[in-house]
Amino acid sequence: MTFEFERDIPTAMPEIDLPLRYRTPERWAPGVLSNSLALLNDHAHLEKKAATNALELLNRWPEPNPPENWVTAITAVARDEVDHLAVVTRLLARRGGKLTKSHSNPYASELHKLVRKGLGPEELIDRLMISALIEARSCERFKLLGDAVENDPELRKLYRGLWASEHGHYRTFIQLAEQLLPANVVQKRWSEMLDAEAEIIQTQPPGPRMHSGAP
Repeated sequence: MTFEFERDIPTAMPEIDLPLRYRTPERWAPGVLSNSLALLNDHAHLEKKAATNALELLNRWPEPNPPENWVTAITAVARDEVDHLAVVTRLLARRGGKLTKSHSNPYASELHKLVRKGLGPEELIDRLMISALIEARSCERFKLLGDAVENDPELRKLYRGLWASEHGHYRTFIQLAEQLLPANVVQKRWSEMLDAEAEIIQTQPPGPRMHSGAP
């Protein structure tokens, strides 16, 4: 789905059912918006990594004949993320910013330490769940940003539009995980991952990043 600033953007963003076990305080959004160029740079890198991650997942299916919707679902997410990357980088450049060559995301790095490497389906569902966690947390924060922007209609359209287009991505990854292992096994691991994510996000330092800690 291509995001365009000219599209109709929701004037109000209702609460949606996210499974997160830590709610970002509202004060986070004004804090990161105080350095909007740095935030846009971080955001662009995250969109690029999300697109790359989706394509990498195509190579991790452990069977020679994946379900029909596997390729369709993963490539749809990848297309969305590439479209969002184009929008964010254009906006960054138009405002005088420049995408940095290097970028770190300690939040995602800590999440990836949870992966049970070398265990076949267990490793893959962990990677799918980490993707789901990042999408869910980003969705929560797009809503906070869209609500907090007051005097910048362009940024408000950006964040509200991304919230509207991405809030279902985390469910896509969970549904794919449920095709690998029994639902009760997936739900138990998902609960463990949600607890871990809640701890990890709270330990992040503050700053103009999508996954920073609250000031």
